[in-house]
Amino acid sequence: MLANLHVVRGVLVNHKKTGYILGIARGHNAGVCLLKDGEIVFAIEEERLTRMKYDGAPLASIIKVLDYTDKIDMMIISHTQPSKATLDYTGEDVYIGLARKIGLIEDTSQVAMVDEQHHMQHANAAFYRSGFDEAAALVVDGAGSELFIEGLNAGIWEFESIFKCDYVKGVNPLYKNFGTNGPLETRRFVDGDCKFVISEKPGLVKAYEAVTEYCGWEAIEAGKTMGLFPYGKRKDGLQSLVKNGFIDRSMIIPTIPSGAKVNTLDFPYLDEHGENEDSDLTMLDNRRDLAYRVQVDTQKAVLQLIIKASEMSGSKNVVLSGGYGLNCVANYYYLTELNKRGINLYVEPISNDAGTAIGAALGHYHDKNPGKAVRPKDEGLYLGPIQDINEDAVTSLLDKYDGTITKNVSYKDVIDMIRDKNIVALYQERCENGPRALGNRSLMFDATMKDGKDFVNLIKKREYFRPFAASVLQEDVHEWFDLRGMEDSPSMMYAVNCMPGVAEKIPAVIHVDGTCRIQTVTKEQNEHWYNLINEFKSQTGVPALFNTSFNLGGEPLVETIDDAMRTLYNSGIDYMYFPKLEMMVHIPHNDRA
Repeated sequence: MLANLHVVRGVLVNHKKTGYILGIARGHNAGVCLLKDGEIVFAIEEERLTRMKYDGAPLASIIKVLDYTDKIDMMIISHTQPSKATLDYTGEDVYIGLARKIGLIEDTSQVAMVDEQHHMQHANAAFYRSGFDEAAALVVDGAGSELFIEGLNAGIWEFESIFKCDYVKGVNPLYKNFGTNGPLETRRFVDGDCKFVISEKPGLVKAYEAVTEYCGWEAIEAGKTMGLFPYGKRKDGLQSLVKNGFIDRSMIIPTIPSGAKVNTLDFPYLDEHGENEDSDLTMLDNRRDLAYRVQVDTQKAVLQLIIKASEMSGSKNVVLSGGYGLNCVANYYYLTELNKRGINLYVEPISNDAGTAIGAALGHYHDKNPGKAVRPKDEGLYLGPIQDINEDAVTSLLDKYDGTITKNVSYKDVIDMIRDKNIVALYQERCENGPRALGNRSLMFDATMKDGKDFVNLIKKREYFRPFAASVLQEDVHEWFDLRGMEDSPSMMYAVNCMPGVAEKIPAVIHVDGTCRIQTVTKEQNEHWYNLINEFKSQTGVPALFNTSFNLGGEPLVETIDDAMRTLYNSGIDYMYFPKLEMMVHIPHNDRA
């Protein structure tokens, strides 16, 4: 019993075990994950609560924990660098101080900082959710933790990492690639079982981010570059960005402290700009061609890293995480070659930094409980806070947004509206964790509408070239799409080829390169979502429904009913369906869109 006692400011406190572990991810895509006896209770990104895209301070998320428990055993804080944010007077770390103030913890013995292990938290999340009993983990990220070397003032950041994973020994590093803006000659050395490479070359994701900024966006908006790449082509004279597995520094130059820039000075083709500062850079061939180049070159390099991870670990199972794990074009590209080699790939659906909250919590749990039974494969992403969705909660907001309701709305009624060229929002149960809408916070439309992509992009205030997804009945998916040996794709992590003749049937969800990002759906996974798709199939013969995230361009996915109604009020989306209530809300936009 005495082992549970700690002295806090002269007071003897007994920490009664609760079984709760809280993982925290600081930085962009901040969020939390709460475990109870090793199982995820809920996980959410801060932006969903604050409505600030990429919000980096998970304060509201920590307070949300009080909906589930008023005490936790441990809080694991993950980031890439030590926290510098402190409370006035006490001088405490802001997150520790907040947890203490609201009573979740009693002293710092209940806190662990894992700032120097960013990539390990990505690996933890991917491995412990993969269903594998052992695996190699590959993390390909923009910038993980910083490495400090005595006598060297340059910032050194981890870009790509390989780990060996099992339930007894845990997650252990085998390979690390670090980059810096220099000056530094390439160094290679071994520390224990881990091989290190440190050079002046930027990482693969840093190159992708550099091209993203070159196209006119923020570095964190790399998904837009992925959408633009099929509009480009292989350009004579535009050399490969990758040499011997590393980014060519002559084209992508690292900057302070961990960014990178396209070298337009030495490549005249890349130095061409639009006619004025308001020009849409994505209409220029040089932007399109470099987007093509960075996608093709980096996905080849990541494929080689996956193979390397398998060889170094001796495992035929590989899990992939980090920012590049969200590249659904690349994820599909890997499959043919990996199938030849007998390598089984699991791509973590929450590969962005929000996933490190899950990794921090699961990693701590399994460190304290080595040899626990292998977790089944877990791609369930409906992890957001439990919502009390009832009629009063809906009707109480109608006056605020000039809304009206229709009751006893059937699946058929909803699909009829969609086929009548209406976008219908779907709101139900707990929100999806991660960046994909999977039927709980989705916008539905008719996948067969020829100009559907352009129409929905206009309403959502998104760029013209950005594609949409299709949610497909699991039992029909192999007749419509080529999954390259996969049984399913429940988390929308792959942009796949269509079977012959399919693209013409669902033009609204087919990208310019003929691919479609898909989510497979079963009744067990999401009953209402399945029934809606099935009703669309009954009316059209098409087992696929147009699906995009319930938000407007540049905004987070909606979380609350209020968020949802406000989104309708400020857009050309007029209708929202609550399947459990069999209720449709109509909010006229009055030409506000």
